[in-house]
Parts: sequence; C-alpha cells; structure tokens
Amino acid sequence: MTSLDDVARAAGVSAATVSRALSGRGNVSTSTRAKIQKVAAELDYVASSAASSLASGRMRNLGVIMPELHRWFFNTVLTGISDEATSAGYDVTLYNVTGDPEVRREIFSAFLRRRRVDAVVVVALELSDWEEQELTRLEIPVVIIGGTPGVLPGVAIDDLAITELATAHLLELGHEVLGFLGGAERFDADYKVPSQRREGFDRALRRRGLQTHPALIGEADFTIPGGFHAARQLLGMPGTGMTGLVAASDEMAIGAILAARELGMRVPEDLSVVGIDGHELGGLFELTTVDQHAQHQGATAAKLILATVEAGGAQPEKLDLSFDLLVRRSTARLAPTADQPTAVWRPSGPAS
Repeated sequence: MTSLDDVARAAGVSAATVSRALSGRGNVSTSTRAKIQKVAAELDYVASSAASSLASGRMRNLGVIMPELHRWFFNTVLTGISDEATSAGYDVTLYNVTGDPEVRREIFSAFLRRRRVDAVVVVALELSDWEEQELTRLEIPVVIIGGTPGVLPGVAIDDLAITELATAHLLELGHEVLGFLGGAERFDADYKVPSQRREGFDRALRRRGLQTHPALIGEADFTIPGGFHAARQLLGMPGTGMTGLVAASDEMAIGAILAARELGMRVPEDLSVVGIDGHELGGLFELTTVDQHAQHQGATAAKLILATVEAGGAQPEKLDLSFDLLVRRSTARLAPTADQPTAVWRPSGPAS
C-alpha cells in the first residue's frame, strides 16, 4: 500500500506538504497542490482515515439517525445527505432506529458515544428529553430534519402549510366537497406528518367557511396500495358529490388515481386529485403535487452541519425550507352541470 512518504518522495516535497495539500488545509501553492494530487493519483494513494483523524481531531464521518429506510422520503433525504457528505470528503454512518425501544436506547446511550462521528443528522424523529440530553452531551453539532426539534436546531418544511396549499388549490378551482387521504395514527408517533397534514386540510376548509366531514376522510400507510384501497372506499360511497381529493403523500394520490380509474371515474373530469411530496412517479401520472424537495432537505442539512464542523463553531441555526405547488393534469376547474351540482351531499353525522 502506498504511503504518504512514498507520495512525498515521488513529488519531491516533504510529508507535511503532502498532508496539507491533500487535506486542503494550510498554505500550499496551486501548482504544488496540483503536482501532489497528480502523483497521489498515479500511485493510487488513499489517505489513512486513522492518521487523518489523529492529525485533525476529526473522524470525517457524519452520523445519520432514521426511523426507517424503505420509504421514499427517507431514501430521498438520505441521498441528499450522502451526496453532500461525499463531496465534502465525509463518510456516512447510518443508525436505523427501529420500533424496538431497547435498540433505540442503545443507539443514543452507547453507539453515538463511541465518538465515531463528527456530527449527527436526525431525520423525522420526535426526540424525548432524555434523547436530546444524550445528543447534547456528545458536544458535537446536531441538526434535525422534520420531526420535533425541541431545543436542537432543525431543518424542516411546514407540513401544516404544505397541505393547506394543496387544499387551497382545489378550492380555488371551485371544488367544495373534498375528501382527504391521510396517514394512520401509528405513523404519527414521531414525524407528526399525519396530524399536521390533516390540520392543514381542515384549516384550508375553515378559511373558506366549509366543514370537514369525517365520512370523507380516509387513512392509509403512505403507499400506492394503501392509497388505492382507502380511496376505493371513499369513492365507492354513493351520493357524496365529492369532486376533489387531497392526499397526504404522492404515493397515496397515485393509488387514488388508480382506484378512480377502476371505478370508471375520469381524472380530472370527474375527480381532481392533488398529492404532496414531489415524488418522481408523479410525472408519469400527471399528478398535481406540492413538492417538498426531500433531497434538498437532506442536502441542506448536510451542508449546514458540515460547514459548522469545518468552522469549529457552535450549533447551526434553525432553518425553514420552501415548498412549491406543481400543477399538472390531475386537477382542473370544476364545471358544474345540470345533473351534477357543485355540492349535493349533506351527511347527517356531525361535522368537525
């Protein structure tokens, strides 16, 4: 294996100069740095992480804590984090917090305290007071994506506002009888997306003097199959007059479009559907959505915290991120007809 001394001899410079040139720290002329990088590449030299850590006091490793890995949001956020970490010369260590409380406690009480990471990104977790204290005791930068940051800095979108925007889009198109596909209660344990997005839907209706009717609310698991089955139940109810549907995720919205097609309904002529996420599958289904820029969320958090590490500064500031309405062909203006008025259903049950 090629050593740093081998590179120094081949380049005709000192080992200290090679170290400064390849680490990007210290004063090295542009021409000397380029020469050393060329020699290092020719000799297939890879810097020892142990030696770099001893010299810099850093592991050049970013820890990421997530509650799950297989869903679109988490994969996309992780891509953003990983891309930024790689370009900055950092490895990524992933800690998957499962539903097992013992595993979760072990990650916070033991794994992170082994000092193998320079900073931690926590994705979509509601941290307990004890977990926040454990992270603070590490004395390294921490940033939260989504979830409930508490006293720790966070990077997040406003899930209430994002759903209000999606709902307002349908209301502005003239739809007044709206259904909603949200997340089941079990998905509210950490990220609080289901309750916040439901409240955004309700608030948009209240602003227009309209009511939310429980019979037009469906629950699913943020997947296409889950959205399909939940939407099929809602759309299969006779006489509701529902002309618009807001889904708390793009995958559930796609499932709703498929359910509408199976029931012989046209989108958007018979039913306008809007989702939330900015999922890449949305384009294939011409889905109107509010793009939350999930990959950008991960990239922004990584940039923020790595800049803090490199500067040796305090914790980064909290940051609210933007989102955008992307209008496609799954939504259209309501055109009332003689046999299909705008709102024909008045449920006998209580409204909320």
